[in-house]
Amino acid sequence: MYLISLGAGILVGIIYGLINVRSPAPPAIALVGLLGMLLGEQVVPVAKRMLEGAPITRAWFQSECQPKITGVPPAAKEGADAAAPDTRHG
Repeated sequence: MYLISLGAGILVGIIYGLINVRSPAPPAIALVGLLGMLLGEQVVPVAKRMLEGAPITRAWFQSECQPKITGVPPAAKEGADAAAPDTRHG
């Protein structure tokens, strides 16, 4: 896994060199690159689902891919919140 990570870093460094971006990249470029990585990670589950012949629905995307892209967990089902104890102090 470390060698793969090193190889990916070297590849990105080569790309940065080709497009004349200094490392570390300016914040906007770095953030766009991170967004691209997050989106690119979701190509694999979408492709697997397509190969299985399963439909790619909005609900599936929102539950499986969107939380990984945004970092926000999917909304809990309505009944789940009522069973959770209130831990707020006030």
